[in-house]
Amino acid sequence: MMISIDMYAYASKLKDINPMEKLALAFITLCVCLWANSIIISLAVLLIMTWSTIYQGGIPGTVYLKLLLIPMGFLILGVLTIAIEITPQPYEFLGSIYFFNFYLGVSKAGLITATQLFFRALGAVSCLYYLSLNTPMMDVMSALRKLRCPKLLVEMMSLIYRFIFVFIATAETMIIAQSSRLGYSGILSGYRSLGTLISSIFIRSYQQADKIYTSLESRGYDGELNVLEQHKAYSLIGYLKVFGINIFLISLTAII
Repeated sequence: MMISIDMYAYASKLKDINPMEKLALAFITLCVCLWANSIIISLAVLLIMTWSTIYQGGIPGTVYLKLLLIPMGFLILGVLTIAIEITPQPYEFLGSIYFFNFYLGVSKAGLITATQLFFRALGAVSCLYYLSLNTPMMDVMSALRKLRCPKLLVEMMSLIYRFIFVFIATAETMIIAQSSRLGYSGILSGYRSLGTLISSIFIRSYQQADKIYTSLESRGYDGELNVLEQHKAYSLIGYLKVFGINIFLISLTAII
């Protein structure tokens, strides 16, 4: 999944836009979405970011929908715990079930709160997807350096990002090796192979990461990765777009 996201980021039509503009749009819109706490604003943010990612960035709609379904499953489980209430006394529920001397039901206030939380979180996720699907990781690191983020934090993010691919490659190699030996031919053998995979993958990933760190030190690594950054011109229109979108959202929130 991480490799696919990285691939789409390098193939995006918005790749050559200055990363500061995309970072500003994603971060400011995210803050407005969380601040507004409105279903209408959250839906507006979701539509704006989806349109920007699919139609402007050229990311396939099916891919974007599949990525959006991943957090949606966790969100549904999370908001259910807010929408469903358990009380010992009858309450103004829209619907309830009497179960072991308790009333299990959904109230109007709980349903509204759960719906607001669901769409607010989904709008925030769409902002992050806009940034990650249209901006290569190296551009994000470059923007963070220009924003004077702590050097140690940026370098740790860069190394962790690289080690994620090491982790994935190690897991894929082990799964292929287990499958070639019929490790997943049955339920019992599948569980046994999965247990072996989980117990071994972290050790092998650590060993591989240690080799990469040793190779970095042999090439003069001193705690900072210096890479050639491609200069991308700033666009006044891009920043006007950022502020225009968010002024519209704030004005819409005030009207509502």
